[in-house]
Order: sequence, then C-alpha cells, then structure tokens
Amino acid sequence: MNESEKIIIAIDGHSSCGKSTLARKIACKLGYIYIDSGAMYRAVSWFAVQQSYIGDGFFDRDALIRAMPDISIYFETDNSGRPVTFLNGINVEKHIRSLAVSRFVSTVSTVCEVRKHLVDMQRSIAQNGGVVMDGRDIGTVVFPDAALKIFLTASPEVRAQRRFKELSDKGENVSFNEVLQNLMQRDAIDQSRTESPLRMAADAMLLDNSHLDANQTFELAMSMVNDVMGNNMRT
Repeated sequence: MNESEKIIIAIDGHSSCGKSTLARKIACKLGYIYIDSGAMYRAVSWFAVQQSYIGDGFFDRDALIRAMPDISIYFETDNSGRPVTFLNGINVEKHIRSLAVSRFVSTVSTVCEVRKHLVDMQRSIAQNGGVVMDGRDIGTVVFPDAALKIFLTASPEVRAQRRFKELSDKGENVSFNEVLQNLMQRDAIDQSRTESPLRMAADAMLLDNSHLDANQTFELAMSMVNDVMGNNMRT
C-alpha cells in the first residue's frame, strides 16, 4: 500500500456512544466519505412508520420488504459540513432523529431484506475506499476486511444521559428513565437478533469513552488511525 491509497475505517458500537460524531470527525480529518449507516436504518424506519407498516404492537414485515426496492437513500452536506439524510429525494434528517423512530429502528434492522438492500448501497459507495462508516455490523458483516475496526462503547447510564441531553436540546419532552429504557431495549435487540447481531470483531480495537469527551475520544481514535495507516504504508 502507498500513501495515495485510501482505507476503509469501520466503527461499531452501542447506541448513543458517539459513533456518528467520531466517524464524521475522522472522515473530515482524512478527507474521506462518511456513511451514516444508522441514519439509513432510521430512514427506513421512518418510512415504515409513515406507511403504517409498523407501530405499537404491529409490524407488517412483508409490506416493508415489498417496498424496499423503491427506497433510495443518499446524503448531502449542509452549510456546516454535516451530512443530511435524504429518503427518496426528501430531507428527513429531523424526522429520523426523533424518539418515535428510535422505538422501532432496532426492530426494522432485524429484517434480512432491509439489511441486504442497505448493505448493497453501502458497499457501492465504498468500492474505491476512502470511507469511514459507523453502525452495528460494519466490521463484522459490511466491511469484514476493513483496515481499521474500532468498537466504541460506554456505560448505559452515560449513553442515556448523552441521548437525553440531545433530545432535550431539540425540545423533545422525554424523561431520562424513558430514554434509558429505550436504549437498553435497543441494546438487547441489537445483540440478540439473528441477522447481523452487534458484536465486537475479533480484530477490532476497543474504545470505551465512558469517561472521555468527544475531543478526547477523537484524539485516541486518530492515534489508532495513524498507527494503522503508518503500518500499511510500510508494507
């Protein structure tokens, strides 16, 4: 590998531990493409809610599966450099971050046909390398040959507090306990699902940021990036 070649960086981990923030910052630093896989699953979940395919106590999996070939997701960058999620040409960034969508995204993510459709999209975007992507199964399923795999985590209470603040800052009327219960339920579903469960890849590097802020997490992750890129350049 030479200096001009670009690698794939996979960041997996639990909900609300800062995966997207970290992945965006690394991509910006390296001039790489950032793929927000969580936003893609949230977009499908929002679509399913809007079409009444899923709700409290019901889920029409077959209807969602039939609709998947007609779902297109892409990203644009806003004036601040942040990615904005578009579903079938519509800006859905605000809608997909709500707790209402969070309640269903782990369930939607268990559907094999949904995962296959989105993985195909993700691999197409990353075919030339130079990509940073975060999610639940990036290093284990989507890009098992990624040059660098980071598994990011934090304690449930710390993650719930971060998510609670994020939602409160957006004006959503939610309680800390509601957020914590939602997060723990999502963890249980993500880790126990049959299709691409959340787990740390054997060759991933663990990064627990329970007691680190975003800048400290970024600095530690970049040391991992530099080590891997330096090693690759010497091979």
